Amino acid sequence: MKLPRRNFLYLAVGAAALPMASRIARAQAYPTRPVRIIVPFAPGGVNDITARLIGQWLSERLGQQFIVENRPGGGGNIGIEAVVRSPADGYTLLVVGTTAAINATLFEKLNYNFIRDIAPVASIHRVPHVMQVNPSLPVATVLRVPRP
Repeated sequence: MKLPRRNFLYLAVGAAALPMASRIARAQAYPTRPVRIIVPFAPGGVNDITARLIGQWLSERLGQQFIVENRPGGGGNIGIEAVVRSPADGYTLLVVGTTAAINATLFEKLNYNFIRDIAPVASIHRVPHVMQVNPSLPVATVLRVPRP
């Protein structure tokens, strides 16, 4: 295939301009101010310790404060709602576990929809969950029981 001279010149100019464009189009610096990490449980638990370790690591790496704020109560719902009501600017983060999914099934009326209102950013730890029953109990699966 023969490349016409004009097309070759267009490609050459485009290739030469590409490094210049990457210098112009830079991403915004993040974070430019302190970031809050909301933990919807009391201090001293697994979620709190994890948030403090991650916050310290992020502070050292990004050069900005990451402040851990505990908002216990309501099975985690108070802390989750505080994050849902905060501006969606990336400066309020939430450390949450399986309780958010459990709460969606336990509480009939929540002031938020976890799937719609919270966007996942990163997975920082994984914990296996096991359900045990007495072998004499004749069950094979876990089903959601409808409310009366």
